Amino acid sequence: MPPKLIVVTGGVGFIGSHVVDLLLDQGHQVLVVDDLSTGSLNNHNSQAEFHQLDIRSAEAHELILQRRPAVICHLAAQVSVRNSVADPAHDASINILGTLNLLEAAITAGVEKFLFASTGGAIYGEQDYFPADEAHPPRPVCPYGVAKLAVERYLYYYQQEYGLNYVALRYANVYGPRQDPYGEAGVVAIFTEKMLHGEQAVINGDGLQTRDFVFVKDVARANLLALNGDIQGEINIGTGRETDINTLFNYLKELTGATLAEYHGPPKSGEQRRSVIDFGRAKRQLGWEPQTSLTDGLTATVEYFRQRCAPY
Repeated sequence: MPPKLIVVTGGVGFIGSHVVDLLLDQGHQVLVVDDLSTGSLNNHNSQAEFHQLDIRSAEAHELILQRRPAVICHLAAQVSVRNSVADPAHDASINILGTLNLLEAAITAGVEKFLFASTGGAIYGEQDYFPADEAHPPRPVCPYGVAKLAVERYLYYYQQEYGLNYVALRYANVYGPRQDPYGEAGVVAIFTEKMLHGEQAVINGDGLQTRDFVFVKDVARANLLALNGDIQGEINIGTGRETDINTLFNYLKELTGATLAEYHGPPKSGEQRRSVIDFGRAKRQLGWEPQTSLTDGLTATVEYFRQRCAPY
């Protein structure tokens, strides 16, 4: 694939920074847009051009008009489910209106492709079958999931009305190096940080709730493969395997050398019981499948946190 100018929003965030690294490794020119609300300049790749901008701003819109990128890879978002419940309007202002600001600029600038970081957990809600494929009815039960689904519908509209080529990658529970251990999301990062500090990691409820944990470098590779111009629509990016939180706790306990026993707190209100998605379409259309086992991914994640927070 010839080099392209690619805008990556949220490009110094957890997932976005890994996408930027991979795009640069493949010879693309990358322009990062990030307001640093959750991202960190510690994740910035100096080979990329950085602009500290809010995706809702006129300046972000104008930047796309001026630079006319071939691709927009949109990962910037309000990512907290809890915050979306507390303030749905704020969530929508970023996750819906901010995206519309980018889409309007994309149409005017003649962008070839729009890649969108959607969600494979919050969109499906409580599943009818396991794993969920893209045909599963979307039933989001939080404003964050509603906003992601709304953007997917807008993307379809822009494709139909303007011919904008798009892919909405529905991520499972992404984990790995650079994940924020202080937010509400990212149980792997939260548990790892606490265990390495000798603090008690708390399991919500009975710990039998399951998630589909996919390694961040595998997710970055999905973005690279989705640049193919023939690919379009919604695609699950997950492993198709469920892991319950008790099992995850014990994996991390062994890897970190933690000695504290399991501790169960009250269940989180409204927490999804089971979440796992099918990656068959990604395999057929992108040639993508997860390459990193959970044990290898957790080992790499623990090593990252160990080095970041040394000495232990």
